[in-house]
Amino acid sequence: MAEDYFTDREYGSRPRGSETIDERLWGGLHSLIETRLDDGSFGLRFPATCSDPGRVPCGCDRSTFARMLQAEVPWIDWPLRVDELPDTPVVLDLLEFCAMAVGQPVQDGWHDFMRHYHLTWDRETGLSGFVADVNRLLARNGVAFEMTAEGNMQRVLPAPLRADLSHARFATGDVETDRLLEAARLRILAPRGEDRSDGLEKLWDAFERIKTLEPGADKRVTAEAMLDYAARPGSKLRASLSAEADALTKIGNTHRIRHSETWQEPLEMATQTDYLFTRLFAFVYLLLKASNRAS
Repeated sequence: MAEDYFTDREYGSRPRGSETIDERLWGGLHSLIETRLDDGSFGLRFPATCSDPGRVPCGCDRSTFARMLQAEVPWIDWPLRVDELPDTPVVLDLLEFCAMAVGQPVQDGWHDFMRHYHLTWDRETGLSGFVADVNRLLARNGVAFEMTAEGNMQRVLPAPLRADLSHARFATGDVETDRLLEAARLRILAPRGEDRSDGLEKLWDAFERIKTLEPGADKRVTAEAMLDYAARPGSKLRASLSAEADALTKIGNTHRIRHSETWQEPLEMATQTDYLFTRLFAFVYLLLKASNRAS
């Protein structure tokens, strides 16, 4: 069976711009979870056992599943109701909880008296199938989250940023700068807006430190030396990069990104955070690549 639908093949995938799980998508996710409960997939972590001696696993214990779910995701209501939509972060926690418990049920022998199969579970196959089903629903509904192969929820990055950020490796020669860049790279992937804002702050802090990586005590001089790696001194592009560096510095000082003075203007939308992160990361990555400090 094809992994995509006709409209995906003919018109391209739907843009992943929404960060909210709506009633339609919740209905699909609810059905996905109920199906896995019914077929025993979550018995890997929450096994129901046969009443005969030996207590051999034969399915999923819904009661144990529910009690642990409510303890680990305290904001969830049980039983899950298709007509009661949880907040999006709660749904993402629910999906991660399910991913930790899922396995592919393997029939290990028919118990004729109890009219059921004894089961074992294939963790790898069960998790990969669950991840694929979750991601198909998220993608088809244009939601900017996806589940990793390990079962963790993360945000889908804007397309211009995705490839470079996924493969970037930093070796600036300064441990703190490398730490800030790696923290920024990871936190911009987070579903929570607060974490992404922190990622933007970390990137801006790294930008200021990058200006001082070249030898010398004058920050203005060392910052200009970094720009010289990226474009020939005296060229029009070199002048444009200098103007961009000044513009980015002004943005960082004017908005509530690195500092919290009362006169600084906060960012108001997640798309603004994405835009500024994309713009600054492209600039920083250019400087680091050109100076052999990133790969």
